[in-house]
Amino acid sequence: MPSENYQPTQPTERYIADRPANDRSLPELFSTVIGQMSTLFRQEIQLARAEMGEKVGHAAGAITPIAAGAAMLLGTLILMLFALVSLLVYFDVPVGWSQLIVAVFAALVGYLLIRSGLNRLNTANLVPNRTAEQLSRDAQVAKEQVR
Repeated sequence: MPSENYQPTQPTERYIADRPANDRSLPELFSTVIGQMSTLFRQEIQLARAEMGEKVGHAAGAITPIAAGAAMLLGTLILMLFALVSLLVYFDVPVGWSQLIVAVFAALVGYLLIRSGLNRLNTANLVPNRTAEQLSRDAQVAKEQVR
């Protein structure tokens, strides 16, 4: 039996879908089920696109304040590194060595931060969960209809 949202696309399909199930042959019923499943999966793909667009839009709205904050922190970090070089010079470490020590320290901290971030990166947050669940349910229903 056609679902409420199902709209047959072919004229013969409309004729078949409008006839009672008792009057249809097995190939006609099978054709109707295949048509409905095809429409259902197209609609699920549209849902997945909409859900991914929603997630990307949400992430895009957060990028501007993150970038502004990162720019401010970068300036602060540079000033703090200059201050650290000045501190080492104050303790009688030559300027060249002070700059090298601070640069190596900053590179090491930067490397560790990047590695930590890559380890925490979770692509599961980008998966359209609702669509995946719905596709799983649709596949189950399709299996039941074929039996």
